[in-house]
Amino acid sequence: METAYIKTPLGIATIIGDENGISVISVAEEGTVLSTIPAVLQEAVSQLTGYFEGKRTDFDFALNPKGTAFQQKVWKALLDIPYGKTRTYLEQSKILGDVKAIRAVASANGKNPLWIVVPCHRVIGTDGSLTGYAGGLWRKKWLLEHENPTTQQSLF
Repeated sequence: METAYIKTPLGIATIIGDENGISVISVAEEGTVLSTIPAVLQEAVSQLTGYFEGKRTDFDFALNPKGTAFQQKVWKALLDIPYGKTRTYLEQSKILGDVKAIRAVASANGKNPLWIVVPCHRVIGTDGSLTGYAGGLWRKKWLLEHENPTTQQSLF
């Protein structure tokens, strides 16, 4: 596995992957940014940079997250939430076929290893509130405003 660190408006992003795809993208308050990006991670770094610059609304590099079959199913469903849109945890549970699985869906969202690319930040509370974001609610708010600066203001 190769690792890259890049500076973003939300902190230092860590990108981990290999020739099979990107396994982890996470963010931290602090870290060291290295100027050398491993070749296998260059496309992911380029696309994430484009996202933060407002030039990219989707990602097409290979993903290879590790998780249970249920987590993988939840993460795959997150990929269907369009850029600039949100869904509620209840809506996600219905899409996955079990309205009673709302807590399990929320838990799997919280274990999403691919920050931004698998857009768990686009899932909100049934009442429109910002809830449950492992990266911190301030980051969730920033991401939603970045993706849809005009309509997201009503959420806050």
